[in-house]
Amino acid sequence: MRVAKPLDVLLPTIGSAGDVHPFVALALALKARGHRATILTNPFFQELIEAQSLGFLPVGTLEDARAIIADPDLWHPRKGFEVVAGRAMLPAMAEIYRHIERHAGPSTVVAASGIAFGARLAQERLGVWTATVHLQPSIIRSLADSGMAGNVRISASQPMWFKRAFFRLADWLVIDRVLKRPLNEFRSTLGLPPVGRVMYRWLHSPQLVIGFFPEWFAPFQPDWPPQTHLVGFPLWDTGRPGAIPEDAATFLGAGPAPIVFTPGSATATLHRYFRESVAAARELGVRAMLVTNYPDQVPSDLPSRIRSFGYLPFSEVLPRAAMLVYHGGIGTLAQTVKAGIPHLVVPNGHDQFDNGFRIERLGLGRSIPQTSYRAKAVAGAIRGMLEDGELRARCDDYRRRIDSDTALTRACELIESLAASRSDSVGTSPRSSSSPPSPATPLLSSISGRYGHC
Repeated sequence: MRVAKPLDVLLPTIGSAGDVHPFVALALALKARGHRATILTNPFFQELIEAQSLGFLPVGTLEDARAIIADPDLWHPRKGFEVVAGRAMLPAMAEIYRHIERHAGPSTVVAASGIAFGARLAQERLGVWTATVHLQPSIIRSLADSGMAGNVRISASQPMWFKRAFFRLADWLVIDRVLKRPLNEFRSTLGLPPVGRVMYRWLHSPQLVIGFFPEWFAPFQPDWPPQTHLVGFPLWDTGRPGAIPEDAATFLGAGPAPIVFTPGSATATLHRYFRESVAAARELGVRAMLVTNYPDQVPSDLPSRIRSFGYLPFSEVLPRAAMLVYHGGIGTLAQTVKAGIPHLVVPNGHDQFDNGFRIERLGLGRSIPQTSYRAKAVAGAIRGMLEDGELRARCDDYRRRIDSDTALTRACELIESLAASRSDSVGTSPRSSSSPPSPATPLLSSISGRYGHC
């Protein structure tokens, strides 16, 4: 469906490159369909966004981004959420709300990251039609099968009382302890009633939820919000043919396909990760590329077959690599699946444990938590995967399942359908990614008796 008039689509997102690049992809797809697209995020990404001739509105400051990246607790399995919430989510809340308040007009639709709370507040207070965009499945809770919640497995075989208790305890001890009071204080200034269990249902738009991942990666659960549509992985980075920096291109062409090691674009404090990675590569006698925006983390005495590089477009580099050893960020994961190479996921926190679990379940690689990341174990895991022909065949099979263009087209159609249904009451059907929103009350009724509340 295409709407008769162009839309003004506001796209708030919070986080690192893996959180921003999918919104750049969506903005470009919307622009190609004749709409105006504006991304709301940290000025860290302003130059990148404006280089694509997209609109940009700043959320926070460069100093804010640098302070988060420099915080050693950002990637702590338990403390990481408090860092992200206290330094990014909550400070951005009012700013995102005010941007939407100032810029929303009759043709405005918002498609926002699930942790961009200001967008949900604008939906409630201002009546702005809004889609929640989730980049990873771990943010959508389920009492059926929730994959990994942090480093805890939440499976279909576990008793319901345990899963309910686990989520309630997580809310009480961690999530609502950090989010509830400041969120409700701001809600009160807007004349909105208080909310609790913020990350259970409230963060999902009741009008439309878009999952930027495919169902083969995370099967649709019966108690997910029924207005959820899974469209697939959107792939975008700065890569284009010939875009690899000259030094990296020279290294890639100078010998066998290397193993690529990266802890993610927003990690500045993982010195041990690089020490163990270098030691593993030395033990294996392989060529390796260490990719980081913060080279101070890298040992200085690298042999000639191991080189350190800054940002690289993985869309161009990974198809020429033997394997990726990485943190498990969802954007990097999607690029690795598309490249058709094995994964060694090294989760620190947040959604990374769940992403690593799903890669293992698909048979596309291994997962070793950062706390257990030691050269001997890493070398053994890499050696085993490089020698596993069946694993390589599975990687090639799943490579063929990635269709970024279709994912983006479906997402655009859903956003256009949301705009077209302004005058109607809105729900959505859960599985049909290309159909417009439709009433979902019967499905809600059918699952509420079995699964209740998380």
